[in-house]
Formats: sequence, structure tokens, C-alpha cells
Amino acid sequence: MSFDCLVVIVVLVIAIGALIRECMRPGLILLTASIVFMCLGILTPSEMLEGFSNKGMITVALLFLVSEGVRRSGLLGGLIERLLPKGRAGVRRVHFRMLPAVSFISAFLNNTPVVVIFAPMIKRWAERHGQAATKFLIPLSYATILGGMCTLIGTSTNLVVNGMVTDSGFDGFSMFELGKVGLIIAVVGLLYITFVSPLLLPQDRSDRQPEELSLEQEAGGKLRRVEVVLGARFPAIGKKVRDFDFPKKYGALLVEIRRAGQTFIMHDMRSERFREGDTLVLLADQAFMSNWGDSSFFLMVSSAEEKGASLGRFKAWLAVVLVVLMVAGATIGELPSVKAALGSFRLDMFFFVCITTALMAVSGIFPARKYTKFVSWDILVTIAAAFAVSKAMQNSGMADAVAGWAVGLTDSLGPTALLVVVYVITNLFTELMTNNAAAALAFPISLSMAQALGASPMPFFVTICIAASASFSTPIGYQTNLIVQGVGGYRFADFVRVGLPLNIICLLLSALFVPLIWPFFPV
Repeated sequence: MSFDCLVVIVVLVIAIGALIRECMRPGLILLTASIVFMCLGILTPSEMLEGFSNKGMITVALLFLVSEGVRRSGLLGGLIERLLPKGRAGVRRVHFRMLPAVSFISAFLNNTPVVVIFAPMIKRWAERHGQAATKFLIPLSYATILGGMCTLIGTSTNLVVNGMVTDSGFDGFSMFELGKVGLIIAVVGLLYITFVSPLLLPQDRSDRQPEELSLEQEAGGKLRRVEVVLGARFPAIGKKVRDFDFPKKYGALLVEIRRAGQTFIMHDMRSERFREGDTLVLLADQAFMSNWGDSSFFLMVSSAEEKGASLGRFKAWLAVVLVVLMVAGATIGELPSVKAALGSFRLDMFFFVCITTALMAVSGIFPARKYTKFVSWDILVTIAAAFAVSKAMQNSGMADAVAGWAVGLTDSLGPTALLVVVYVITNLFTELMTNNAAAALAFPISLSMAQALGASPMPFFVTICIAASASFSTPIGYQTNLIVQGVGGYRFADFVRVGLPLNIICLLLSALFVPLIWPFFPV
């Protein structure tokens, strides 16, 4: 094993440990690792920067703005109102009405705004009709994840892997290619959520404390109850509550912190430190919603009064029409006859998302002056740095060394066993850190495995997409899980109990169907 290979292994072990311990934001951790590789000559400066100009990364950035435009249309909120029963209904009936539509929407939009819009509305519906909100919020998050597996743009991970595939000289995925297996997994997964998860999900945990009710009564009609979920950019992350003057900064009274099924109130929370994903219960006036409703400091801001659409009817429908045309254009552009007619010019997703974003900005569907607030910059840095880390694994020979060891270990079991190994490793990484980082670590090793076997790498690439997205067993692997954990008051064990069987279902279906759809040795 070469010196460069050993260095990459050591740096990656440190980086993975830092990602699991959340020492810094994932993007900064991977960027630091890539800088180390550049300083040691494992990466050239141009190789380190390639990810920042990758079409997949830029497509992800623009899709954030497209999703924001659709969110502002208010049509998603109207849809969930129609899907939820008008009166009390059984849990399974609600799942049947709601979850397929949620998965369909998440196949074309960023999952986070879908959950941000739907979660508080579902919780309010459950409270009004005497239902346990905990029976619906984890299923909501899981449904968005399952839907995201079905298309190229359903999750940033698919676009990241597709970028690595094309950079390696292979044909990328078409818009619905991943849906060949993703749709099977989504259907089986939704059936599991509908019929089995109600038996495993906890009953509602009351989050209304006597102290909080007393404060609301004292406030009278001036203040309202507001829930916010802290994002990574909240300025007091890591600080103690008593050391941060929340009322002075935001004009709202902090009365409760909810985290991993625990509730901290009044004097009990003063020594607690703010953490990403915490749900804060505030007493605030309308000015808070106006000033901070779109702030990047908070993943979600929800009040007892539902927020109406911020766009007029024409612009709202224009936003939806633009998204439909974007998807249709990218799908048609991938047809062999169209590609042959256009030569090197590509009518791909990147082309159409650029046009869609520009039209949304010009027409005022999202506020162009505030566009930077709607982009998750750490995700973009994570993606860009992930390309560099993946390249370092290839340049150093580490990917070949690990692949050779894995191929030798499973030689008698065949390529399907290697596929299972790739799935398990990728899925374990995505549960403990981030999906994009997991895909970046798994990609070069999988490519080397395929080359060592003399097999097509496509089954491995598809498996990475599925495994990196299938984050069901922990609340930390996927941002939507983190949001519903706070809103629903779930404990870590709730995700393990409900999500681990779903992880196993995804593994078995992938091992069965991926080699059938994308053979290891095509004729």
C-alpha cells in the first residue's frame, strides 16, 4: 500500500469521525480534507475545484430556487388540505390519501420544503380531530425520501452520483431511469408505512406544559404560539440559552425547547445549548413571522394560524407550469432521437433548470433580491468537496486497494454479494453523517470493484443512489427526519424501530431487482 493511500485513509477516518461527531458543518469538513489532499500533492488545484463547476452541483443550487418558487405558490398547502379528511379518520385511511401524493411531489421537488409545508398542517389537523400526530409525521418524512428515489432530480444525491458517473466517462441517468427500481421500492415502502408503521409508531406525547399555558394566558391576545426548527446557520448554535438574549434578538419569548423526545422548559433550559434541529416553542407577535418567516436561520417557522399563499393566482399556477415544462423538456431531451439530432448540444436538466430559474426570478415568483437565502450553501460545498475527495481516493490508489480486498473476500459469492456490501456501507455512512458524503466515499470504491470484476458499473451506481437516500433509521441522516423529530417529539429509538425494517426492505429489493434491470454482464 502506497504512502498516498495510507494518507487518504487516515484523513478520511478523521473526516468521518468529525462528520459523526458534528465537529463542524459537513461541507467545511470535506473541504478541509480536500485541501489537505491538495497540499500533499494527491490532488491538483484544478482537481480540487472541479466540483464547484460540476453541472450536478449547480443544478442542485438552482433547484433550491425552483422549490422555493413552488413553495410560495401556496398550491402545496391547498393540496394537503384537500387530501386530509374533513373529520376524524383512521390512520391507515389518512396514509392512503396522503402518502402517495407526497411521494409524487417529492420526486420533482426538494424534500425539505415539502415537509416544512406539510408537517405543521398535518399536526394541526391531528390536534383538531383528536389524533396522534406522531402517527403521521415520520411517515411524511419517509414518503418524501421514497419519492425522491424515483427521479434524477428527486434528491441531490442522485444528481451528485450522476455527475460522478458522467465525469468518469459513462452515460448519466435519464430523468426516470432510477424509477425502474425506485418505483418498486416506493410502492412496497408505502405499503409498509401504511399497514405496519401505525403499530410501531408511538402515541402522541403532549407538548403543552402548565408553565407555557400560563404564559399564553398572561400574554392574552397579543402573542401567539410559534414553533421554529433551528437550522445550521442559527447564530447561537452551541451557545447556552442563558448566554443568548433571544427576546432582544428576535422579539419573541422562548418558553420551551424540544429535542429527541425531551422537553426543556423555563429554568430547566437555561443551561442547555442550542443545537441544530432543536424545536423552539415561542410566544411571538405577527412581526416575528413577517421578519423571520423566510430566515435561513430556521428550517421551519409555523404558527397556529396557517400562512396563506404569498403569490397571486396567476403566478402560483405559472410556477407549477414552469416546473412541469422543465421536467417534460429534460425528459424529451434525453430521448435518443433528440440527442442524435442535436449532437453535442444537450437539452438536459441543467439546461431547463437554468431557464426555469431565470423565468421565476424575472416574473417575481421568488424574491430575486433575497435569492441567496433560499440556497443551502453547506450542501453545495459538501457536494463540491465530495467530488474532490472521491478523486483523491482514485488518485491515491485507495479505491483500488479497498475494492481488491472486497472482491477477494466475496469472490466465491458473486457480484450480487458485492452489491450488498456497497449498499450496507453506503447506507451506514448516510445514517451517521450525510447522504452526499456517503455517496462520494462509496462511488470510487464501487467503480474499482466493477473494473476488477470486468462488470458493468451501473448496478453499483444505482445501488449507491438508493442506499444513500434510504435514511430511515436515524433522525440525523436526512434533514426531513430532523424536522419531524422536533415537531412530533420523537425519540431516537422511534426512528430505529420504524425505520430499520424499511432499510432492510430497501436492501432486499435493491439486491433482487437492480441486477435484473442493470445486468452486471450485459449481452
